[in-house]
Order: sequence, then structure tokens, then C-alpha cells
Amino acid sequence: MTMAFVPGIPGGWEWVIILVVVLLLFGPSRLPQLGKSIGKTVRAIRDGVDGKGQDEEEEDEAKSAKPDAPSDEAKPSKSDKTSE
Repeated sequence: MTMAFVPGIPGGWEWVIILVVVLLLFGPSRLPQLGKSIGKTVRAIRDGVDGKGQDEEEEDEAKSAKPDAPSDEAKPSKSDKTSE
């Protein structure tokens, strides 16, 4: 069975008509902006479902709060010197 016979899913000419209507509504200058915002929305939904976005947002906030402070990993601690 091909996709053209599945009810509810647009076929070839239906997609052409949908794209022409979108082009007329938003204009050619706003289409890239519209596609970018839809892509960000889809990515945010996927990250939310997977639970990835929460940890990354917390790390980004921590980095933006103190961008000039050196990280703790770069500094050798006193316990590293004594264990050698």
C-alpha cells in the first residue's frame, strides 16, 4: 500500500497547494524565519520528552552567571599533590 492511498495524509498536489498558501500568507522573506522557529520548537519538545534540556539549561545558566571565573577542574587541588 502506498502513502497516496492512506486517508488523512496529504498527497502530491495537496502538498503543493499547502506550500503555495503558506508562501502567500507569510511571504518569501519570512519563510526562513518561520522554519527556524519551527525547528527550535520541535527540538525543544524532543529534548523535553527525553529530559535532556533541563541539565543543559542549568549548565548554561551557571556558565553565563560567571563567565570569567576559572573552572575548578583546571586548578590542581592539594589532595592531588599529596596522593602522588
